[in-house]
Amino acid sequence: MEFFLNAFATLFVTVDPIGLAPIFLAVTAGVSAETRARIATQSSVIALIVLMLFALAGNNVLGLLGVSIPAFRVAGGLLLFWTAFEMVFERRQQRKEATAEKVLDHSESANLAVFPLAIPLISGPGSISASVLLATQTQSFVALAGLLGLIFLVIAMVYAVFRIAERLDRYISETARMVLTRLLGVLLSAMAVQFIADGIRSLANMPA
Repeated sequence: MEFFLNAFATLFVTVDPIGLAPIFLAVTAGVSAETRARIATQSSVIALIVLMLFALAGNNVLGLLGVSIPAFRVAGGLLLFWTAFEMVFERRQQRKEATAEKVLDHSESANLAVFPLAIPLISGPGSISASVLLATQTQSFVALAGLLGLIFLVIAMVYAVFRIAERLDRYISETARMVLTRLLGVLLSAMAVQFIADGIRSLANMPA
């Protein structure tokens, strides 16, 4: 029981479902309610698959690809910083306004669900590392199954928060949305820099 409590706390903190709500609103600004719901579902499912995959075979997958968690952290940080840059300077919004309607098609919404929502915001280096490390602590199939159940629970919480965020978006004015997008873009850039710094620090400490 102590292991499951610690595992849930670790996953909840690293995924941070509540903290993802305003970021989800900013990233999906200007899309229809139907598209936002589809993005919420797709990103949650993709993140769930990623975290369960790494929990089941994380070390083997990374070893097969020759990729370390620190390297993944640096790469994710760089990609996240580009997204933050676009949010701060309205590059994403300008691209959407270039179309006749501010509605994403299925391919575009799928791309948005994969990056940056599913990876690296939901299933980022922190939560992937946590899944791998927690899986190595399981001593039986029952414990591993319980860990997978906890991952499912945390991702279900993320999905619920995303759907609530969609309702809250109806009460946010255009000016407030612009301010929120820029503010969260700055916060995302800080998160990205932290990802990169942590990854570089870990790479520097790795044996040659």
